[in-house]
Amino acid sequence: MSSDPTTPTRKFRLPAQATESLGLLAVLAVLILVFSIAGKNFFSSATLKQIANEIPALAVISVGMTFVIITAGIDLSVGSVMAFSGAILGLAMADWEFPLIAALPLAIFAGFLCGAANGWVSVRFAVPSFIVTLGMLQIGRGLAYLCTNSQTKYIGSPIAWLGTGIPGIGLSWAFVFAVLIVILGQVILTRTVFGRYVLVVGANEEAAIYSGIRTKPVKIAVFMIAGALAGLASAFESSRMENVDPNAGTGLELSAIAAVVIGGTSLMGGRGSVVGSFIGVLIMATLGAGLAQVGASDPVKLLITGLVIVFAVIIDAWRAGKLKRSKK
Repeated sequence: MSSDPTTPTRKFRLPAQATESLGLLAVLAVLILVFSIAGKNFFSSATLKQIANEIPALAVISVGMTFVIITAGIDLSVGSVMAFSGAILGLAMADWEFPLIAALPLAIFAGFLCGAANGWVSVRFAVPSFIVTLGMLQIGRGLAYLCTNSQTKYIGSPIAWLGTGIPGIGLSWAFVFAVLIVILGQVILTRTVFGRYVLVVGANEEAAIYSGIRTKPVKIAVFMIAGALAGLASAFESSRMENVDPNAGTGLELSAIAAVVIGGTSLMGGRGSVVGSFIGVLIMATLGAGLAQVGASDPVKLLITGLVIVFAVIIDAWRAGKLKRSKK
């Protein structure tokens, strides 16, 4: 039986988010190829494992940052909150001799409280989140110095196992946990009511209010998530050096924002992907490692990384403009 030639055929199209992820993976593959040609030993399992084992803290923080930016907010305090949470972790493990399983909830709770303060002040007093979190950036860093007496606290083997490679695989437990958190974050964002609320609030808060969504709790909750994940990231970061440092996380907020924007999350709010942010982290880490291996100086690395961030922001603005034009 022949088909009717007048019947239109349906073309299979990937969802926009999947297309973006494939595009980001292509960019990552091109970076790896370029640095493999430019550097002799870049494309090796040792190098790729090293990159993977260096990113767990940034990956986890980027998950929280994705939720915040989707709601059209920003969190400049995550690096300092991670340092403060790490200081609590160090006090608990080095001074009070708590095991990691007991100390880690304290660190996560410390980050959660900082995030709750960020969200509540921003929402309650209608203060732009970048101002509130800029203040928390200073508060968190000050608390980190006070808790550690401005000194590095050595923890050693009780936390070192988290950052060491799993036998036979080479990837650290921290990386495995970070990937699980990325997956959980993506599921929450795309498959739960809360995730849909986050997207709606970011896209049009006024419309969300008219739809009966309580937007204020949603906006506070995303900062709580970001703070708690910064607390978790403190354990991942401490496991690499086997200590807690009150200076840890300096500038990490900028790296997280860059990774999230590179990953396709809009600074205007209403659109984003946790998986995309994770690929953005991989792109940032690969770029940094590749530039280091080809002998680029620190100023050159900063220059190139900055240009990549600016390019990502321009692409984001172009996408936003294109979307607005398509709705008219």
